[in-house]
Amino acid sequence: MGKYFGTDGFRGEANVKLTVEHAFKVGRYLGWYFCSPHRRARIVIGKDTRRSSYMFEYALAAGLTASGADAFLLHVTTTPSVSYVVRTEDFDCGIMISASHNPYYDNGLKIISGSGKKIEAEVEEKIEAYIDGEIEEIPLATGERIGRTVDHQAGRNRYIGHLISLATRSYKNTKVGLDCSNGSSSAIAKSVFDALGAKTYVIHNEPDGTNINRDCGSTHIEELQKFVLDNGLDVGFAYDGDADRCIAVDENGRIIDGDLILYICGKYFKENGQLFHNTVVTTVMSNIGLYKAFDREGIRYERTAVGDKYVYENMCENGHCLGGEQSGHIIFSKYATTGDGILTSIMVMEVMMDKKMSLAALTSEVEIYPQLLKNVRVADKAAALGNPAVQDAIAAAEAALGDDGRILVRKSGTEPVIRVMAEAQTDELCAQHVNAIIEVMKEQGLVME
Repeated sequence: MGKYFGTDGFRGEANVKLTVEHAFKVGRYLGWYFCSPHRRARIVIGKDTRRSSYMFEYALAAGLTASGADAFLLHVTTTPSVSYVVRTEDFDCGIMISASHNPYYDNGLKIISGSGKKIEAEVEEKIEAYIDGEIEEIPLATGERIGRTVDHQAGRNRYIGHLISLATRSYKNTKVGLDCSNGSSSAIAKSVFDALGAKTYVIHNEPDGTNINRDCGSTHIEELQKFVLDNGLDVGFAYDGDADRCIAVDENGRIIDGDLILYICGKYFKENGQLFHNTVVTTVMSNIGLYKAFDREGIRYERTAVGDKYVYENMCENGHCLGGEQSGHIIFSKYATTGDGILTSIMVMEVMMDKKMSLAALTSEVEIYPQLLKNVRVADKAAALGNPAVQDAIAAAEAALGDDGRILVRKSGTEPVIRVMAEAQTDELCAQHVNAIIEVMKEQGLVME
């Protein structure tokens, strides 16, 4: 990770960590980087519903056009739609203005390459060098070389048409609930499900600039659980602020997280000869219950570091078609290069409609183990992980759990935090082993109170 760009772009509190000047400079550099003497760069911009997204949109557009690039504005849209438009309409790159599931006062810039993937780290490093004045000033475009800003809402509409085209069956008479998190999916999700014939019930689709992710969406799934039960719905889907993740709720109000979605789709793809290399890509945070279910079904799996970026890298390198995270970032590489919450909803609906089974029935074979995760603030993450007494405590917990659970202790990529996670057959066992490891860290003087 760089000084400004992390695993998911340049993110921070608007006009505190990520300022309008930063956005202008990002636009200036990207506009210059992709322009040539004989060709004007074409860069597309999307944004979520945060109040600051409008400010950053105009700052980026000003920077891009000042460097001679044309800025195409999708307006309020989802991260996966920007990826789709970039790779299908010959844009040089795309920029999504969003802080995903973070509170409204945060924001972020996600830069997407011309192939629809997250931009290469080398380009991010060059942008950082420009922001910090470590490279010479970029010349301003003049005269007819100055870029222009273009309304490109048609690109978002093409993406909606793409999603609708992926469904092979009508959703007629199916009652579907959608929690749009007062975010990007508010502009897209209902129209997709309406077009497919569903009886669509929507909550949290009235963004006001400050209510994105507030007690709603995939990070506050209890709202959708209640809504599904109160209205007797067949299924519910909740998205995050930029709609690149999806968590489902079955007809009984049970949470169907990313692990269970991977199971449903992985098993269905295998049954239909569509699971390339008979493998699903997961992260180290996936539940042991998922792996036991995959073992039973004869499905292979791979584990990556946490982050959909690493999942997709593995999928590309090895030719896998399905991967994702417990948090709901699911990637279907046949159709997308990023996690896509609305696409994930459609894929789950396809399984339900084809097999004529409820979501509860489709997931009934999987026993998800209780999981406990605690974050511990430390002065030195490397020292905490490498401490011999901590390593002994981890080994003791692993030996005690055997094949009936697991321990995962890892450092955060963005905070001075060690994450201690346990999975076991009971909540009590999880708490016992997590607390034992944290206690040793305290005894060793590693914890910041």
